[in-house]
Amino acid sequence: MMKIKTRNTTKRATWSNRGNEGTCRTMAIIRRRLGDILLEQGLITDSQLKDTLDDKGNDQKLGDALLQRGLITEQQLIETLEVQLGIPHVSLFRYPFDPNLFNVVPKEFAKRNMLVPLKTEGDKLYVAMTDPMDVISIDDLRLITGFQIEPSIAAKDDIQKTITKFYEEESYDDMLDELPEISKEQTDELMDMDAPIVRLVNQLLSNAVTQKASDVHLDPQENRVVVRYRIDGTLRNERTLPKSMQGMIIARIKIMADLDITEHRVPQDGRIKTLVDFRPIDLRVSTLPTVFGEKIVMRILDLSNNLTDISKLGFNSLNLKRFMNEIEKPNGIVLISGPTGSGKSSTLYAALGKLNDEEVNIITVEDPVEYQLEGINQIQVNSNVGLTFAAGLRSILRQDPDIVMVGEIRDKETVEIAIRASLTGHLVLSTIHTNDSIASVTRLMDMGVEPFLVTASLNAVVAQRLIRRVCRDCREVHEPTVREREIFAKRGLEINEIVRGAGCPQCNMSGYKGRMAIHEVLVVTDEMKSVINAGGSAADIRKIAIQDGTIFLIDDGLMKVQEGITTTEEVLRVAIAD
Repeated sequence: MMKIKTRNTTKRATWSNRGNEGTCRTMAIIRRRLGDILLEQGLITDSQLKDTLDDKGNDQKLGDALLQRGLITEQQLIETLEVQLGIPHVSLFRYPFDPNLFNVVPKEFAKRNMLVPLKTEGDKLYVAMTDPMDVISIDDLRLITGFQIEPSIAAKDDIQKTITKFYEEESYDDMLDELPEISKEQTDELMDMDAPIVRLVNQLLSNAVTQKASDVHLDPQENRVVVRYRIDGTLRNERTLPKSMQGMIIARIKIMADLDITEHRVPQDGRIKTLVDFRPIDLRVSTLPTVFGEKIVMRILDLSNNLTDISKLGFNSLNLKRFMNEIEKPNGIVLISGPTGSGKSSTLYAALGKLNDEEVNIITVEDPVEYQLEGINQIQVNSNVGLTFAAGLRSILRQDPDIVMVGEIRDKETVEIAIRASLTGHLVLSTIHTNDSIASVTRLMDMGVEPFLVTASLNAVVAQRLIRRVCRDCREVHEPTVREREIFAKRGLEINEIVRGAGCPQCNMSGYKGRMAIHEVLVVTDEMKSVINAGGSAADIRKIAIQDGTIFLIDDGLMKVQEGITTTEEVLRVAIAD
């Protein structure tokens, strides 16, 4: 029988557990609107609600739109839906699941409809769902199991983690039983025929994406292989694998990344493009020989992420204004500085997305091309055929560009060509590995560039770091310590309260969930150019920067502590309190 799901603005489909249970009945019930409840609870403002309603698509639910904008957390949405629908919510963290019930509800059905079984009482099966009003899924589950269904609301992340743990970890144990111990010489042959190792690697990637990891580390040790995920900038042990599986796992990943599986003595780099849970994922793969075998690190690039919104990068109002002024200039160089993993590429891509227009020709040379941007010509560095940053940049200048992005300035040749490009009417965006913005200026001169060329071409330097956000679901207000008051006072700031996360299931008891950037935007003014041309030191440049009102990394971080976004410990972890 064909089931048709309809929408009705005056009638709401509700689930009845009395009389003819397991059927859908419509009742002319006027429910309180979700937006009204969120307004009453002070979670959003009238303007935020109006803007979200105006911008969201016709098929998008209000709750999902608010989540996407970051105006509410998933836990706040769940608690509000509980009030609106009268359906209880449940936390799946450390829930006493009955493993036998996962044999009752098929894995594919649970993944497709985002639900997990909780318990049974008589002829009732209690399930946790992301959408408890999905009566079609409830009806299908009743037919599959023979139970009357009692739905409750749970967070999407909680359900995904539960599915991974109870459906896929069991199959993981089965995989270990299926995998024979083989020698390294047989690995290549096994990779062509063995399905369990393929499932195992796919599961490791799926778990990483579910937990929003940025990197997957496979660390070979003397008697085992440790799998670690980097989540919100912190490495966490995921699981330990037998040493006998090391060769098969490495060979499988190398085949996926199109690397040489017979070469174990030199580092290799590759890429994997795949779909994980119906989402396009790009993986940057790096192998490194160690004394216990090859270590593999896979950087996860989620292609579904939106990198073009510059307002979501964490710039404060002054830094955002200065940054926008500099990238909108017709020529000059703008550098983004920071260590590996500090979000430099995201900032560059957001800037390119802002500048991308059919009237301008934008060309990039990158190593590697992390995200493919529509309307922008992107070049992949290939040193094997002589296509270096310098060679690529030299060729770009013959392609009539308006804006050029160089992945990284590493040597004198590259910076000289970038300077030449900026002096001939091009805007050049690039990155440089230095500790702060002032060190970037001195670094250019250390490369052998004359000071007058630096001052003639350099518009601004943006230093940035990533810090963890305090979890919004378990945030608590505390009195600042004496040491914290001293740190703030030294920077000319006041602090009356500190927000910290107590730890909850939503943040894996860490007190932090998600990351954001802190910035330092150094604009090269005329006075600063005079100091640089006169051979001034970094301290001299810093004095001018202070006079110009530059907000340094430590200051931007402490201002975010004042706003209750992060903690003093997080800021001091990445920025120096001089």
